[in-house]
Amino acid sequence: MANTADTIAFREIAHPAPTSDADRAVVLANPGFGTAFTDHMVSVDWTEGKGWHDATIGPRGPIMLDPAAAVLHYAQEIFEGLKAYRHPDGTTALFRPEANARRFNASADRLAMPNLPEELFLGAIEALLAKDGGWIPEGAGASLYLRPFMFANEAFLGVRPAKQYKFLLIASPAGNYFKSGAPAVSIWVSSDYTRAAPGGTGAAKCGGNYAASLVPQAAAIERGFDQVVFLDAVERKWIEELGGMNLFFVFDDGRVITPPLSGTILPGITRDSLLELLREEGLDVAEERYSIADWEADAKSGKLVECFACGTAAVVTPVGRVAGRDLDFTIGTGGPGQLTGKVKDKLTGIQRGEIADSHGWVKRFD
Repeated sequence: MANTADTIAFREIAHPAPTSDADRAVVLANPGFGTAFTDHMVSVDWTEGKGWHDATIGPRGPIMLDPAAAVLHYAQEIFEGLKAYRHPDGTTALFRPEANARRFNASADRLAMPNLPEELFLGAIEALLAKDGGWIPEGAGASLYLRPFMFANEAFLGVRPAKQYKFLLIASPAGNYFKSGAPAVSIWVSSDYTRAAPGGTGAAKCGGNYAASLVPQAAAIERGFDQVVFLDAVERKWIEELGGMNLFFVFDDGRVITPPLSGTILPGITRDSLLELLREEGLDVAEERYSIADWEADAKSGKLVECFACGTAAVVTPVGRVAGRDLDFTIGTGGPGQLTGKVKDKLTGIQRGEIADSHGWVKRFD
């Protein structure tokens, strides 16, 4: 991979007290997910009339914000999520980072924010990995989770796009996303809440979408379920997605479907990759609407044999049980299905350098 960081001037700020090798080893032995962070972060500013400027990499630390910062009042904020992997030959690899850069800018467009040049997005990641590459954990399911995000930090009160923004990149060593250890996750169908409406921000990766999912997600957990699944906001019958993952349905005739990108569903990069891998298996794969009534009927009749969720954090996760108001059913045996396991192994094998990448998805560098 070309060293994009060499073409971008990142001013370095020395870290006064980086984590010791011994303390870092303790964290990497059991990283969890999203609770431990590396030593450094990238910061770049944008102002109207000047564009992007003051790119720095330095110690990770608190952000100073004016109480009138636009993000605190009008929620102009977007983010991405991707992972860095250590390959068997010792190199570091990213999986389709250009797709994350494009989606980041699509989210920026929807929230009236400036676009971040792709080379700056990639250069920020490379600059951070050059400093914190030693934080990539080893072992199955382990990776370094990267969180690029941007928010409006202009101090003003008034409903208009801000004229000042900050882009930041932080990283977190990560293990498995789900902690239950169950062979498949359980899902609660939300009848009272929807995730997004037509014309809204459902296709953007912004904090507001996730904030809206917290109450129904908490309700699912209180009932003993791992995740919540949302129906469409108009008819309240069509399956959309989980709080942060897309869904696939596998039938006994080899057919596979996933809900279409209608503007209310996040266009997942894992989702897009799986569509290609499934078609390579010779399967009949379609993007079409699927109702909650059909989901229940097909599972009970045996027509639906597998279901799985997918996303950057969870990768590919089998769905075993689905319940909601007046419904409760199990998919297949309630555990991982054969196709689910096969596509997960192929995807993760490509990401980790254990299977040849014929798609040009993996970007490697020393």
